[in-house]
Amino acid sequence: MHDARTATALGRWLGVALAVCFLTGLVSHFLQQPPPWLLPHLPSRPSWGYRLTQGLHVAVGLAAIVLLFAKLWAVYPRLFVWPPLRSVRHALERLSVAVLVAAGVFEVLAGLLNIAEWYPWPFSFVPVHYAVAWVVAGAVLLHVAVKAPEIRAHWSRRSPGTLALPDEERDGPDRRALLLGVGAAVGAVTVTTVGQSFTPLGALDLLAPRHPGYGQQGLPVNRTARAAGVTAAAVRGWRLEVLGPEPYALTLAELAALPQHRVRLPIACVEGWSKDANWTGVRIRDLLARAGAPPGSGLRVVSLEVAGAYQVMDMGREYADDPLTLLALRLNGEVLSADHGHPARIIAPNRPGVLQTKWVTRLEVV
Repeated sequence: MHDARTATALGRWLGVALAVCFLTGLVSHFLQQPPPWLLPHLPSRPSWGYRLTQGLHVAVGLAAIVLLFAKLWAVYPRLFVWPPLRSVRHALERLSVAVLVAAGVFEVLAGLLNIAEWYPWPFSFVPVHYAVAWVVAGAVLLHVAVKAPEIRAHWSRRSPGTLALPDEERDGPDRRALLLGVGAAVGAVTVTTVGQSFTPLGALDLLAPRHPGYGQQGLPVNRTARAAGVTAAAVRGWRLEVLGPEPYALTLAELAALPQHRVRLPIACVEGWSKDANWTGVRIRDLLARAGAPPGSGLRVVSLEVAGAYQVMDMGREYADDPLTLLALRLNGEVLSADHGHPARIIAPNRPGVLQTKWVTRLEVV
């Protein structure tokens, strides 16, 4: 069970999982922190796009934890060969494996702690997770290139390396049992966590840190008004400022008197959970048009939040002009609670939850 055939079989699954995590992670990163040249071109449709990609990112990332440790178990005897360094080439190969193992273990376990919102480290998670993802991707490509002859030789039951194994080891019951066990573990982890984003399996959501059906007004809350420093005194006498060629301000009553639109959109958070909800409010594009915004304008949103990485949020023109993008005043038929962003919050399609800014106080045409 520690031979090249077993390692190759597990490596295939792990490689697919890491590729999915890397690609969906890029989507998440560039939606959350787009470079200026990309911001105007980010698509607002499909409205469920981020829900799908981030749900996949977290679900496959959890499965990758099982696959990574199974792979390490299959190859660990080779990590302790003697002598440890036989040549310069061997030393470089072992160094690349050390980088791959260290970066891979850090990446999946840090991701696990992130979805549980526990940060026992002094650095910011998002930039470090993004940087280490590139290290893992490079290390995987280097490892595959170095091990390509061995992988090719043991790729299938009929490959030359597999046929060269003793008869009882070519596809023996021990290997089959191991692979079936790993597959069952991956399935169990997936079924008991994916319900946080794939709501038809919500009843089986036993191990995920969030259940999308629990929380105020039918939605979970990641950041409360108290944690954001938004007090009742801060919203007393609240007015929305809209800054543009023709700036104006609105009280909450005046905002509620404008034409209201109802949309059904998901909140999809970076931690992997998501839930559809009914939102009612004023279209952002109508507010910008009233401010004299030229066609194709973007938007800067400022929150009452005292401090935080997303106190100020920039929105590209695709989102700002989408008829589904609202300054929402109501959630599931009720006035927004304080923790859901009262008096007003952003809701937009295909957008990370951290960018659905709560406690909005100012809109700026950009």
